[in-house]
Amino acid sequence: MAEVHVLPMAPGEFGVECDEGGTVTHHTVTVPERLLDDIGLPRLDPLRLVEESFAFLLEREPATSIMASFALTDISRFFPEYVEEMRTRLR
Repeated sequence: MAEVHVLPMAPGEFGVECDEGGTVTHHTVTVPERLLDDIGLPRLDPLRLVEESFAFLLEREPATSIMASFALTDISRFFPEYVEEMRTRLR
């Protein structure tokens, strides 16, 4: 199981470090302004969404396959179930 650490870097931008069995990856993730509204969770802490989004991604691929820099809205291009899954997980 991967260990994930999320740190705020700037408004709407987070650094993520994943340690998956000794292999460490680093990612920069952007949370677009309207995403929380679009998901239906406008009061959710964006950091929590990043954490849960990484859990979602790690269930589907190794950390080494996750892009080094991306916006959370990019996830839906690869995994169409992403938004609905976040609604379910975070309500």
